[in-house]
Amino acid sequence: MADMVTIKPVKEERQQGTSEMWKDHKGNAYPMRNGVIRIVSEEDYADNFGFQWNRFAKVQMDREGKNLQISKLRFFSETEWDKEDLTGKNILEVGCGAGRFSKVVMEYTRANLFSIDLSEAVEANYRNNFQYGKRLKIFQASIYDMPFADESFDKIFCFGVLQHTPDFKKSIFSLASKVKPGGEVVVDFYPITGWWTKIHAKYIFRPFTKKMSNEKLLKRIEKNAGWLMKLYYFFDKIKLGRILNRFLPIPDIKHTIPGGLDKKELREWVILDTFDMFSPEYDKPQRISTVKKWFEEAGLNVSFAGFVHFDNAKAAVVKATRPEK
Repeated sequence: MADMVTIKPVKEERQQGTSEMWKDHKGNAYPMRNGVIRIVSEEDYADNFGFQWNRFAKVQMDREGKNLQISKLRFFSETEWDKEDLTGKNILEVGCGAGRFSKVVMEYTRANLFSIDLSEAVEANYRNNFQYGKRLKIFQASIYDMPFADESFDKIFCFGVLQHTPDFKKSIFSLASKVKPGGEVVVDFYPITGWWTKIHAKYIFRPFTKKMSNEKLLKRIEKNAGWLMKLYYFFDKIKLGRILNRFLPIPDIKHTIPGGLDKKELREWVILDTFDMFSPEYDKPQRISTVKKWFEEAGLNVSFAGFVHFDNAKAAVVKATRPEK
């Protein structure tokens, strides 16, 4: 691994015994707990994600037996990275959640992955992916204070995260600062597609739901998921789904949730996505053209800015590279 991101274990004597610590490129030491290097000790605005991904740790993980490979499909559709070309490369993942994409990188490439999340979701990632050993290092850290030298990563990806950060533009600049000359950053995010984007149940109810405790919100979602799903399919059957389903406080099942799930799995996925809709402190969709402009202002060359289609879904994606020196 490159010296700029190598992290070496050291021992620090404490009154209660010896605890493992880790040093960054500047010599700063951080504790390692439950397999995760802790740069921050508080989740700040992201506690809902810690709750969410530890509660639903396995829901979005790819499973061979079910032929459910949506994370793999999404990752390689959006990045278009060559698996063999990633061998030995240092990749930064920002906003790992329960580790669905961490698993893809570990399983299908020989890259070294540095995976961060602000929330306690890092513990779910570790439980899901600890078997991959030294190629995967997991950090509880903020996107605004990552323990890595600038221009130190060959590849960076950030999926489903930027709209949930306090400052979307600042988050882009933070990502851009960590990519090497010739390296690439790939992000996806919630897009603004027109004036109707925020005329949606999510944005109508969020001012109230984001103030609820995680436990109370989840119980309310679980209580109502069944009949809301039936209503969703009824509206779809009578050809009114495109108009009416956006006002139902559940996700667009046909266009955001993979097929091939049994009834129990589908209900669990709907509950997860509904919680993900209503619990975050921040939800700031952006125009693709705006995100493209911010990457350019950060000094990167944008190679793609548009929609990528995979399975029955699509994602707003921007790809950018740092010019060679």
